[in-house]
Amino acid sequence: MNNVLIFREELMPISETFIPAQATALRSFRPVFAGLRRAKNSLPLDRSTVLMSDGSWRIGKLASALYQIYPFAPSFHRKISKSRAVLIHAHFALDGTEALYLQSALNVPLLVTLHGYDITSSDAEFERTARGRHYLANRSELWNRASKFICVSEAIKTAALKAGIPKEKLVVHYIGIDLKNFQRNHLLVRDPHLILFVGRLVEKKGCEFVIRALSQLTIDQPRAHLVVIGHGPLRRELEALASKLGVKVRFLGPQNAELVRMWMGKARILCVPSVQAKTGDSEGFGMVFAEAQSMGTPVVSTWHSAIPEVVRHGVTGLLAAERDCTGLAHHICRFLSDHIFWSTCGNRAITHIRDNFDLQRQTFELEKTYSSVL
Repeated sequence: MNNVLIFREELMPISETFIPAQATALRSFRPVFAGLRRAKNSLPLDRSTVLMSDGSWRIGKLASALYQIYPFAPSFHRKISKSRAVLIHAHFALDGTEALYLQSALNVPLLVTLHGYDITSSDAEFERTARGRHYLANRSELWNRASKFICVSEAIKTAALKAGIPKEKLVVHYIGIDLKNFQRNHLLVRDPHLILFVGRLVEKKGCEFVIRALSQLTIDQPRAHLVVIGHGPLRRELEALASKLGVKVRFLGPQNAELVRMWMGKARILCVPSVQAKTGDSEGFGMVFAEAQSMGTPVVSTWHSAIPEVVRHGVTGLLAAERDCTGLAHHICRFLSDHIFWSTCGNRAITHIRDNFDLQRQTFELEKTYSSVL
C-alpha cells in the first residue's frame, strides 16, 4: 500500500475534523500526517505524525515563520523522506506553498485542496500577514508545480479559475461526511424551539444575522432560543448584541465533535447564515450543513457561494439573501411552526446527504485522483 503525506502547516485545529476524517477513510493509500507545528487547540494526533517543531505553541509558531523564510530543516526533511510517501496532499493554498519545499525533498506529485478563504480572499488581505505575503510571493510557482487542485465545490472552482489556476488542473470533489457518525438519534428528544449555530465567530459565518433574526420572532415564537457553538474574535461583540436585543442566546464556546452531534440531534434547525466577508472570504462548502442534514436537521441559511450545492431550497432547507434578517426570520418561523414541513425536509435531507455526500464513496473518488497523478 502506498503512503500519502497529508500536509497542514498547523496540525490539527479542532474545527478541521473533516481532514482526518477524509484521510482515515482512505483504503488504497495509507495516510501520514505532517505539519510544521501543533495547533493551539489541537485534535488528537497520531503517533506517526511528523512535526517540524514539537515544542510549545509559541515556539512552533516562530519556527514555522522562520521556515517560510529559510526552509532549512534537515531533521524534518529526513523524517519526511522516511515516510516513503508517493505523493503529497496539502490542505489550503497557503499550505501548498509551504509544501513545495517538501515536494522538492521527496520529488513526488503535489495535490492541493482549496477550501475557501485561501482562494476567495483578496490579495490585500494576504498582504496583512507574513504568511500571506509568503503565499503571494510563491503562488505562481504553486500553480505551476502542483499536479491537481481539488476544489471542495463548484463555487470554489469558479474562484480558482478567476484566480488564474489552469482549468485542466482543477477537480471538483466534495469531501463528504461519515454517515455512521452523523445519523438521526431517536433517543434524543428534539427541542421544538431550539435554533443551533455551529461555526467560527467571524464575519463570514454570519452569526450576527441569526441573532438579529431571532429578535424578530419574539411575538410569533416567544419560546425560540439560540445555542451558539464556536469561538472567534467576534464573540464579545455578538454577546453584547444578544444582550442589547434581549434575545435568548447561549454561547457554549468550542465543543468536541460528540457534543456538536448531540446538539445537532436536539435542535429543530441549524441556522448558519454565511455571507461574503469584506475581505472577499467566502464559504468553500460548509461541512456543518451536510452534517446537520444527515441527522435529519433542516437548515436555514443563505444564497451564498457553495451553500446551494449542499442545501436544496424548499426541499432540505430554506435559503435567504445574504444579510436578510427578515427573510431568515420568516424561514425560521416556518420551521418552528409547521411540523409537517419540518419533518418532510428532515427526511429528505437524510436521503440527499446519503446519496450525494457519503464520505466512503467520495474518498474512493479521491483515490482515483491520487492514482491519476502517479
